[in-house]
Amino acid sequence: MSDLGEFGVIDRIVAGRPQPEGTLLGPGDDAAVVAAPDGRVVATVDTLVQGVHFRLDWSGPEQVGRKAVAANLADIAAMGAVPTGLLLSLACPASTPTDVVEGLAAGIWDAAAEAGVGVVGGDTVSAEQIVVTITALGDLEGRAPVRRSGAKVGHVVAVCGVLGWSAAGMEVLRRGFRSPLAMVAAHRTPRPPIAAGPVAARAGASAMIDTSDGLLADLTHVAEASRVRIDIRSELVPVAAKLRDVASALGGDALRWALTGGEDHSLVACFPDEDAVPEGWTVFAECRLGIGVTVDADRWGGAGDPGWRHWR
Repeated sequence: MSDLGEFGVIDRIVAGRPQPEGTLLGPGDDAAVVAAPDGRVVATVDTLVQGVHFRLDWSGPEQVGRKAVAANLADIAAMGAVPTGLLLSLACPASTPTDVVEGLAAGIWDAAAEAGVGVVGGDTVSAEQIVVTITALGDLEGRAPVRRSGAKVGHVVAVCGVLGWSAAGMEVLRRGFRSPLAMVAAHRTPRPPIAAGPVAARAGASAMIDTSDGLLADLTHVAEASRVRIDIRSELVPVAAKLRDVASALGGDALRWALTGGEDHSLVACFPDEDAVPEGWTVFAECRLGIGVTVDADRWGGAGDPGWRHWR
């Protein structure tokens, strides 16, 4: 990076990259201009730090770039919005090889293109380690945002996407293995069901969140904001056969991974009743009187924390 310099790096990241119609003014000025047809802008930001969120001996730069985008787009989808643009802030040491930065950029742009958005601007700075920060923007298309506080007693809770796969993939990598590929890929490049967020909003979802820190931890946010008790029925939690196979091989607990493993970035939403739940969602819990989250009517008593917490 020291050979290219700041503006050379920016050129490598943005040169020749197309922008969607919603980008009225992209990289090249002091700020970007993005269309906001709804008149409101949904905004979120997420940071990936080398050694905390990713390791380059476990994941390639392109995979890290995709993961950074996934974390942000899942938050936009969890509000019931559609993504409209991304801003990238990249910090790295001067000794970082150019192919690492180009790989990060390729992964970010590819994931953005799949979501129908562009990287409209950002910043580059020097640092002692690689830090990727992405700000995502979204549009509500005239709908109210789906907040964490809308669940009511009697509402059902459903999930769209996988649970525990990223946790299983990380455990596989910790053991020095690189397969099964499905689990490892889920950790390296999670694939949130972005389009399912607006679908859930249109179906009448009362509350929604993505599983960034783990199902129990994230549902606790919904339960506390909505002042309800969310009771998970363990036999209804979608624990894939592949996940059980990995747990059996490694001596792990598939249900614990599904309940406490983060970074799947699947969507979890509350609906008034089962008839309102869209196709592709699996009901596994119900909102009841009380506050908090229970599993089969009991407080979580499994080993370890119920999800990821920084600075713990």
